[in-house]
Amino acid sequence: RYLESVSPYARRLFHQMAVPQVDTIDGLPPAVALQQQRGSPTTRSSVGSITTLSNFLRMLYSRAGDYPKGQALVYAESFSPNTPEGACPKCHGMGRIIDATENTMVPDDTLTIRERAIAAWPTAWGGQNLRDILVSMGYDVDRPWRDLPKKDRDWILFTDEQPTVPVYAGYTPAETKRALKRKEEPSYQGTFIGARKNVLHTFANTQSALMKRRVAQYMISSECPLCHGKRLRKEALSVKFAGLDIAELSRLPLKRLNTLLTPYSDGQKAPDRNATHPEKTIVVQRIAQDLLGRLSVLLDLGLGYLTLERSTPTLSPGELQRLRLATQVRSNLFGVVYVLDEPSAGLHPADTEALLRAFDRLKASGNSLFVVEHELDVIRRADWIVDVGPGAGEHGGRVIYSGPPAGLAHVKDSYTGPYLFGKHSRTETPARKAKDWLCVRGVTRNNLDGLDVDIPLGVFT
Repeated sequence: RYLESVSPYARRLFHQMAVPQVDTIDGLPPAVALQQQRGSPTTRSSVGSITTLSNFLRMLYSRAGDYPKGQALVYAESFSPNTPEGACPKCHGMGRIIDATENTMVPDDTLTIRERAIAAWPTAWGGQNLRDILVSMGYDVDRPWRDLPKKDRDWILFTDEQPTVPVYAGYTPAETKRALKRKEEPSYQGTFIGARKNVLHTFANTQSALMKRRVAQYMISSECPLCHGKRLRKEALSVKFAGLDIAELSRLPLKRLNTLLTPYSDGQKAPDRNATHPEKTIVVQRIAQDLLGRLSVLLDLGLGYLTLERSTPTLSPGELQRLRLATQVRSNLFGVVYVLDEPSAGLHPADTEALLRAFDRLKASGNSLFVVEHELDVIRRADWIVDVGPGAGEHGGRVIYSGPPAGLAHVKDSYTGPYLFGKHSRTETPARKAKDWLCVRGVTRNNLDGLDVDIPLGVFT
């Protein structure tokens, strides 16, 4: 890193860094690392946001969408569930409502409050405190939950009120009633909090993973009843393009999105059949061309099955790395070093050629690629090889060879060379017979659609 480019204030924070064991460093270009890592695991991050394709779609809908009669223009940011202007007011742009219900918080309604009918209440003193507050307020804590009046049950679970009342620790309900009547000095003043409010507040604010897990069991997630999982306000969802709202378009596989946009890109199709707005056609054509240019790289990298709304945490590290790679290919940067960590990981061998074409495009733009890789097809395409070895772990760590690929054929210490130049073949061992089978049927999730698969057990699969 060039520390000189950092502000003097920030440089003071580097005092713990050792002085480098070099005299000078020159010719060091800026570097972009496309690592195998998930990045932030937020569900708001999606294929569309990583590739910036969603920005273009929002512009398309804002400028060239079909609006209902009399509706005002909806600006591009209002088509994003991550902005206050666009997010559905009920689910805040998440598409799902997280809530705690009577069934989740009171799993056994034959119990009394004293017997911990409200399982969602804190354990130990916290729960006892809430129970004692209810005693002071006149609620019957020794009656089975299901026999309590519904309005009492609803208030205890769902109220937003937070009354503060005197608490007499260790008193029976009768003794508490008497103490209140006599206005005795209480043990302390206790503040009540509704069970649902307590669960949601704890889930949102606790720093303890254990506590978060405990309250999560009393919560359920369901589709937002207002936006039906589409995450946007109704004004944005009423705007259509090609007969689809922006959420429906974002749910199409990239391959189908490409097919849908192609006629608009080459001018065969116009967004407005009455041609009352000829400028709309030009806008659509330009945005569609840009979208198709970006989509072509993604399709070439074998990602045509993804959808723009697919959230980042559901992607494999290999898919994420290829998405970032596709974005860089379109960025038209030059003079950059791209550092890639095993980009072939998780890739079908048939898609490796597409990966190599993406590398060639980055190289042709005047960039350098530094790739850590074990896949022979990728290694063969390199212009320069640095072979580190000779063995793995503590048996390695030496630079065995650094130079053009052909030179590695003559390096006797290299394990890579013989495989790269066909002098070794992989050793074939007879396949073991399966001891049993794990049979999975009808799996539909993410890019799997009605999949049946039989996995052999007791063998290396």
